[in-house]
Amino acid sequence: MLERHGVQYIVVGGFAAVLYGASRPTRDVDVTPATTRDNLDRLAAALRELGARIRTDVEPDGLPFSASGESLAGLRMLNLQTDHGELDLAIRPAAFEGGYDDLAPRADRRTVGGVDVLVAALHDVIRSKETAGRRKDQEALPELYRLAGTTPRPPTAELRSEATLANPPLTTAERIAAARQQAAKPRTDPR
Repeated sequence: MLERHGVQYIVVGGFAAVLYGASRPTRDVDVTPATTRDNLDRLAAALRELGARIRTDVEPDGLPFSASGESLAGLRMLNLQTDHGELDLAIRPAAFEGGYDDLAPRADRRTVGGVDVLVAALHDVIRSKETAGRRKDQEALPELYRLAGTTPRPPTAELRSEATLANPPLTTAERIAAARQQAAKPRTDPR
């Protein structure tokens, strides 16, 4: 769907790791889109066609939201439920404040389901997981180091502070409030 709409994006996160041979399962696909206004408009059109809704623990089917390039422009991360599964928009993934532009020069082209896609370089996937510092990321790292033929970076004060800045902790109430606020935004006619 993203390809059909001409969206520029890079596959990141757990699915990117799987494409490099990681065995750890993942339920979603994480992508980092280019943040030009035209690209975000194309992404919004694809999300509307996918029936994308904000994924939340309190509403299994997700919360509706108004997908527009403008609404996506200021976001860092958006977890979505679509008619075809879970899709996470990691607009500025941990360790890559420049998002797509930071990742694109090292990204690899892979064929997935008959579609050529850009996939973040394995070393960039590792760096992002190190920076995010979540438990699931830490658990995935030993296999990724082995696949990359590298050794772990020791956690430095800079790395720990990067993780805190990249992933500020949100309470459940804050996540619900943000999802409700997004859902309450007026919808625009996609025509």
